[in-house]
Amino acid sequence: MAPPPPPPPPLPTPLLTTLRATLTRRQARSALRKLTITPATSIDFSSNDFLSLSHSPTLRSLFLQELQPTTTTTTSSSSSSSSSSSPPSTSFQLGSRGSRLLDGNSAYAEALEGLIASFHNAPAGLLFNSGFDANAGFFGCVPQRGDVVVYDEHIHASVHEGMRVSRAGAWVAFGHNCVGDLERVLGELIERDDDDDGDDGRGAGLIRAGRRNVFVAVESVYSMDGDVAPVGGIVEVVERMLPLGNGHVVVDEAHSTGIMGPGGRGLVCGLGLEGRVFARLHTFGKALSSSGAILLCSPVTREYLINYARPLIYTTFMSFPALAAIRVAYAFMIQGNTEPLAAHLKALITRLHLRLQTLRPRISSHDSIVSLIRLPEQAPRSPIFSLITPHPRSLAKYCQDGGFMVRPVVPPTVPAGTERVRVCLHAGNTERDVDRLVARIGEWLDISETSGLTGEKVKIRDSRL
Repeated sequence: MAPPPPPPPPLPTPLLTTLRATLTRRQARSALRKLTITPATSIDFSSNDFLSLSHSPTLRSLFLQELQPTTTTTTSSSSSSSSSSSPPSTSFQLGSRGSRLLDGNSAYAEALEGLIASFHNAPAGLLFNSGFDANAGFFGCVPQRGDVVVYDEHIHASVHEGMRVSRAGAWVAFGHNCVGDLERVLGELIERDDDDDGDDGRGAGLIRAGRRNVFVAVESVYSMDGDVAPVGGIVEVVERMLPLGNGHVVVDEAHSTGIMGPGGRGLVCGLGLEGRVFARLHTFGKALSSSGAILLCSPVTREYLINYARPLIYTTFMSFPALAAIRVAYAFMIQGNTEPLAAHLKALITRLHLRLQTLRPRISSHDSIVSLIRLPEQAPRSPIFSLITPHPRSLAKYCQDGGFMVRPVVPPTVPAGTERVRVCLHAGNTERDVDRLVARIGEWLDISETSGLTGEKVKIRDSRL
């Protein structure tokens, strides 16, 4: 029997015409996003797979073992404080079968929350399907009516999504990673609150009196610049200016999980600030090569999120294989198996920075090249390097043509004037990989200088080192 003919293309409608026009305008600005597939032969300098666990045969084998039924039984508990390292997988359902508040919960999920919370020195934790869901859920429901959210100007879009639907009375940005500007913003908020009775009938001076909460949202490592937040200084300023306990620091540890802090516990644990931070977000889709996220918080906050966080309530929970992948990654990390990987990654960070510095004489000797690229002055504390250039697509394509997968990052992802090529290092990279990448960048600089590159119109040859 012949297959049915394909359906006819949809007729133009005012909506489809508007959507196409909007996409055309974005394409004209060279800002149109597209799905791509990374060539299998490319050397990865792009993904967030910092520990290269997605290619680990050991982790893959452990994951497949975790999927096998066992005879272990564990009594389900409503608390996530359990530190059991062996949650049950007996007769597991492949899918979660529903929202966690309905049929999607399991003893395995609760034991996993306890294991992760214990590892990160937290009293409780709540799993979410993604870091975006966790941030949007938290900031969408935890700030109460009239509360204020103060956030780093480079904070992730998921926090903005949560603030947009929250009951917070205001949300105010402070200068990126600037403790002094945070202090200024807090001071102005307190003074303004002292003079404003507000529209909620609660009176003036509520922040100073400790009756109005101020949430301070930061990331431990920022994904586009790779810089590390001064979390210690931020906590000190919040505690000094809001001494009555109504200042709450929330740290997104997505890019520090697995690679910072003792055993990969994150920046907050590395600084010993677990008891002075209100909530922490750890995600599993980067260094841990899994998916999903956990919010580490107090038991009361966990219970509140279960009742009010809409991304948790109104979505199907993660499947058992997804939970198993998370547990195996944490067991791998708890056993110390990721520490050699993190050490190698740290050595590569130093090497890439030093190798990039060898390009400086070449840049400074040609006026036409000086404006082509800006290299990091100091070695970053994270595996993320930003090569600022007005020609990110040209540089990225030349590197890609040489077998190195890097990505251009342009507005609106980053502000205009800060276009860059983002380079991410991985434990699976070698020193030779790093050296060859830098040589490729140097070759691009030479070609750009001899060709008089002022834009992306210059055709550069496709060659491999």
